[in-house]
Amino acid sequence: MNAETELKFRLAPRKLSSILRDGALNGRHSDRSEQALVSTYYDTSKQKLRRHGLTLRVRKVGDRYVQTVKADGSGAATRGEWEHEVAGARPDLTKVKNTPLADLASKKLPRKLRPVFRTEVHRTTEARRVRRSQIELAVDRGRIGAGRRSRLVAELELELKSGQIADLFRLARNVERKTGAELDLRSKAERGFQLVTGNGAGAQYAERVELKRELSPRNAFGVIAHSTLRQITANADPVRDMDSEGVHQMRVGLRRLRAAISLFSDILPRASTERIKAELKWLTGELAPAREIDVFLKESILPIADQGVPNRGARAIAEKFSTERGAAFARAREAVESPRYRRLLIDVIEWIETGQPRPDDDRSIAGYAAAVLDRRIRKARKQGKHLDDLDPMRRHRLRIKIKKIRYAVDFFKSLYSDRDQKQLANLSDQLKQIQSALGSLNDFMTHRELATETALAAPPANRRALAFASGFIVGRDREAARGLMKTAAGELHRLHRLHITPGK
Repeated sequence: MNAETELKFRLAPRKLSSILRDGALNGRHSDRSEQALVSTYYDTSKQKLRRHGLTLRVRKVGDRYVQTVKADGSGAATRGEWEHEVAGARPDLTKVKNTPLADLASKKLPRKLRPVFRTEVHRTTEARRVRRSQIELAVDRGRIGAGRRSRLVAELELELKSGQIADLFRLARNVERKTGAELDLRSKAERGFQLVTGNGAGAQYAERVELKRELSPRNAFGVIAHSTLRQITANADPVRDMDSEGVHQMRVGLRRLRAAISLFSDILPRASTERIKAELKWLTGELAPAREIDVFLKESILPIADQGVPNRGARAIAEKFSTERGAAFARAREAVESPRYRRLLIDVIEWIETGQPRPDDDRSIAGYAAAVLDRRIRKARKQGKHLDDLDPMRRHRLRIKIKKIRYAVDFFKSLYSDRDQKQLANLSDQLKQIQSALGSLNDFMTHRELATETALAAPPANRRALAFASGFIVGRDREAARGLMKTAAGELHRLHRLHITPGK
């Protein structure tokens, strides 16, 4: 097995040629080579290999055929790779012994495998010497094809062949600074499968986190953090397209990563983690107005036209916030197009990859997860008993605690046996209801501030109409809040600690 440690970037095709230009990047370089690579990816009709975190391809390189099995790694930059030369374009499963695919290689599997998509790439590679490290720089131009669908490939890969991973990130930052290249966590295989299913465009949702019970807490955190970062980066294009769900899902990814940092705070290096948290908070803040105004417009403003509010007031307040919505989405787009965003991605990847567990920490994630969930649920139950006495700020903090528990259940659910999944699902549903009720209450507070500010700052010509519409929204939300408080209090009362243990 080879362990690939690489970073992949996407950039405008017109900038690819500058990557290999002499003097464009730091580091001594050696002779360049070029290859035409035609790769066919195989899986079953139900994508069994993909569901197990594996890819199988056969690549034609000149007159040779090379079969490769790849497995998802535990970090953002490293994954396992097993290569064997085969006789032809079809996979040869006799060559998959001692690979993760061996466990799935039943007698029926060869008959079920079929070509799913194909990549045709012209690759230019060059070896770079950065300090004492050897890094291969590869520029790929080509196309991914699945039936009648296709997608261009224009990317750069930096692979650490020997030396220190810090040098890989040193070169990565230089690439970003000089070319505007953006880190892309999707492999060609992932983009190919997205092409097959038609799920490559639009908002991208959180993927299931798979943890092995024998992992250390630090390594488990790496798997979780990588998964959340993938959700963040996968929604960059939808945010650029001013897709409201894309903005929401990038915010969800950011919240999940920040929740993971909180859940594992006792094992993370404090100084570097605080710096990462500050940058994640910045990006969250740049996206927040777009989401808040979008929800206010759709859920509070647009419906009032059918609820007895005079047309003049309904139209005036809708026009005002439609304009503000556009400005907020433009702000979100500018954030993900900024150098600061591109640097943040590299910083987070390096932080995930280079963090080391304490030498004396021999705990497994199974026991760690059970302790985290138990402690968090106990604290939430205690605070929830006094929900009616909490002011809006403390109620907001309780909502965040509930949200973190819900994310923790999602992060850790693969550690529990099949018979325990129902209890976890019930807990997750409870947490979702509490989070939804408290979240709506928090939205109402935000909407009240927006509506009040609108009424007070309205121009004389529309002041009365806007004041009426704003007052209607505030009054309606106040009435709805009573029911939400009752729902949240009831579910918090029913919230109980788990009586199951991971792996038992």
